[in-house]
Amino acid sequence: MSYFIFEKNKIIFIISEIFIIISIVISINLYQQLISPLTYLRQGISAIKDKDFSVKFLSTGKKEVDELVGVYNQMIDELRTERTKQEEQHFFLEKLIQTSPTGIIILDYDKHIKQINPKAVEILESYPDLLENQIHEMTTGTSKMLRIDGLRTYKIQKSRFIERGFERVFIMMEEVTAEIFAAEKSVYSKVIRMMAHEVNNTVGPVNSIINTALNQQNLWISYSESLLKNAMKIAVDRNQNLNVFMRNFADLVKLPKANKKKIDLVQLIKSVSKLMYFTANENEIKFELLLPNEPYFISADIEQMEQALINIVKNSIEAIGNKGNIKFEIDAYKRELHVIDTGNGITEENAEQLFSPFFSTKKDGQGIGLTLVREIFLNHGFEFSLKTIKSNCTIFIVKL
Repeated sequence: MSYFIFEKNKIIFIISEIFIIISIVISINLYQQLISPLTYLRQGISAIKDKDFSVKFLSTGKKEVDELVGVYNQMIDELRTERTKQEEQHFFLEKLIQTSPTGIIILDYDKHIKQINPKAVEILESYPDLLENQIHEMTTGTSKMLRIDGLRTYKIQKSRFIERGFERVFIMMEEVTAEIFAAEKSVYSKVIRMMAHEVNNTVGPVNSIINTALNQQNLWISYSESLLKNAMKIAVDRNQNLNVFMRNFADLVKLPKANKKKIDLVQLIKSVSKLMYFTANENEIKFELLLPNEPYFISADIEQMEQALINIVKNSIEAIGNKGNIKFEIDAYKRELHVIDTGNGITEENAEQLFSPFFSTKKDGQGIGLTLVREIFLNHGFEFSLKTIKSNCTIFIVKL
């Protein structure tokens, strides 16, 4: 077009061609300056979309583009620092949950288990009905104490947190058995010591006075006076029984530290079964000993273990009443002792109170037997449980 317009004036034609070439160069340069930031921006958005906060841009030497590059690089540094901080916190939280001695269960939005730590798995493996029967019934934001098998006590707490605007629920299960036992022992120890002090201070002088009177022969000449003498003798006997009664409680408080030695459990069980044979035979109860042929050694205080086994057998005899069996088993693989009886079993309402101090299902029971058993096994560090697994089958398990 320039040629046809300016063909007669070649100078103007050349100038116009130079102008066109300069315009094209300037246009290309302007286009590149416009497109370059957009290209950087598109690459940055792609990196952010891929969560790649390691991509940074170099300076181009152009002021406008370099300002955009500087803002982007600063934003990427902040995002990378924040992500690193969140990952560290998340890792710490995960580690804390996994190693926590407290059982932790985190539910998803549909109230299904999303995450569970090893301690919670251990608890639920031992008590599979705990989550379904007890925890799901709880209201969020509440807590309660549960005693299982009359022995282990757990504090269950149900709380919530907000994630992405939605409620998430988590459950914490903490065993407080040791604390509960320590608190119980502290209380009943004080009560028993006070009772023993008062009883001894009263019974001792009273018996002394009565015995002195009984030794005065000139006081018991007539028949009517002999009746009084017999009544006083009965009073002395009752006082002696009261002393024995209080001594049983005192033995519970004064239980010494276990003097552990290497003992043969097989021989100990045979000895206890012989000792309790006549009591069992009177009630037509038979002992069944499923024991190894060779000795089975454990580290324990033989006197305390004998006392614990005697109390367990006595409870089994009383639970059976008449005609039944008491079976002794040693599981060498699991290192467990099982004492199984064919008694009436334990009712649900009594199960939680079994090892509570002074709790007894018997009319005249003192509630000392199982409490003493509890203290002896705790003294040894042995885990134990007592439960009815089916009709006429109650099992006492001691983990050795």
